[in-house]
Amino acid sequence: MDSEKRQVVAESGTDMHNSTAVTVGYVVNTYPRPSQTFIRREIRALEAQGLRVRRFAMRADGAALPDQADREEKMATEYILAHGAAALGNALLRNLARAPQVLASVLRAGRQGGPGRGVLRQMIYLAEAAMLKRLCEDQGVTHLHAHFGTNSTDVVRYVKLLGGPGYSFTVHGPEEFDRPQGLSLGDKLADCRFAVAVSSFGRSQLSRWTDAANWDRIHVVHCGIEPRLFAAPAPLPEGPLRLVAIGRFAEQKGWHLLIDALSRATQPVELTLVGDGPMGPSLRQAVAEAGLQDRVHLPGWLNEEGVRAAIANSHALVLPSFAEGLPVVLMEAMASARPAIATYIAGIPELMQDGKTGWLVPAGDAQALADAIDAAATTPRDELIAMGRAARARALTRHDVGIEAAKLADLFRAQPQR
Repeated sequence: MDSEKRQVVAESGTDMHNSTAVTVGYVVNTYPRPSQTFIRREIRALEAQGLRVRRFAMRADGAALPDQADREEKMATEYILAHGAAALGNALLRNLARAPQVLASVLRAGRQGGPGRGVLRQMIYLAEAAMLKRLCEDQGVTHLHAHFGTNSTDVVRYVKLLGGPGYSFTVHGPEEFDRPQGLSLGDKLADCRFAVAVSSFGRSQLSRWTDAANWDRIHVVHCGIEPRLFAAPAPLPEGPLRLVAIGRFAEQKGWHLLIDALSRATQPVELTLVGDGPMGPSLRQAVAEAGLQDRVHLPGWLNEEGVRAAIANSHALVLPSFAEGLPVVLMEAMASARPAIATYIAGIPELMQDGKTGWLVPAGDAQALADAIDAAATTPRDELIAMGRAARARALTRHDVGIEAAKLADLFRAQPQR
């Protein structure tokens, strides 16, 4: 780690010389990213709990980072692929000479992985693991924790099989639940020290892919928000209903269905859709074809302050997702005293209460979503305010990042320190 990165880590609250602290290596495929600020919040909350956290990622996000905190995280992160192909190849050869049996796991994962996760890709993950193992030895990392049960968990699993530290991982969904066998989820659950789900729904899905004897190693730790950032929610704006939607423009988010629902709604409604992604061009085309250019605003990605401002300028959040884990933006909107319109899927009903904190609708039903939008538009202001207050109380009770990080810190402290 170079001197500039050392300074950033030190300023974030990590004591480089505290020999009594647990040292955890956080591993993410691409970090930091605007859509994954919850990882940064979790890391910093763990550091506030007294843990030392080393940040590792395979690569940096090529997109601009609008948040200064994310730019600081980038400086504090060690990028595995930046070491170069020659260094990774040498690390791989040295480790395979000592642990050739790991190849059996690589071949097994490659055979069941399907397109994009075949044997060649698994060998790349193994080379990344060999480099990560060396970095763990150099930096005193005693435990690895991956976010997402995808390739980042492949890498930490291979580190363990090569003789490095044990690992845990957090599963968010929906990708892990879409292709559990191709992701070798059962093997990862069998080999890990523990696994984390962000909702009870997520825990139930993980339980499907491991023996019942292993269920006690699957824990629920919610993603968290910082209550101080939501200490004084803005009052609801005046005028007709303003909705805000926030997220990556990807197929599972259901944005095209939302445009369809807006065109069906009978009440005057405006929408600010914050984000961007691969479906951006087709989504903009759908807005134009529906004649909603004057009512749908697309500002792109915003930093955290901009997101909070967009929520403050709305009456309610709308979340038309087809697949989810438990969206952090839902927690943030509810903590901002805004009710939500969301689909009845995954972990969302664990947080939202239909009729109390907002409206829950079936996923994929444009008319039901339009009816909920009309219901929100015709709900008296004092009732919207009461729903927002109930939403705020529920989010702050269930998703305080300090409380959730303390649960995770206890799990890390319980692991062998070697």
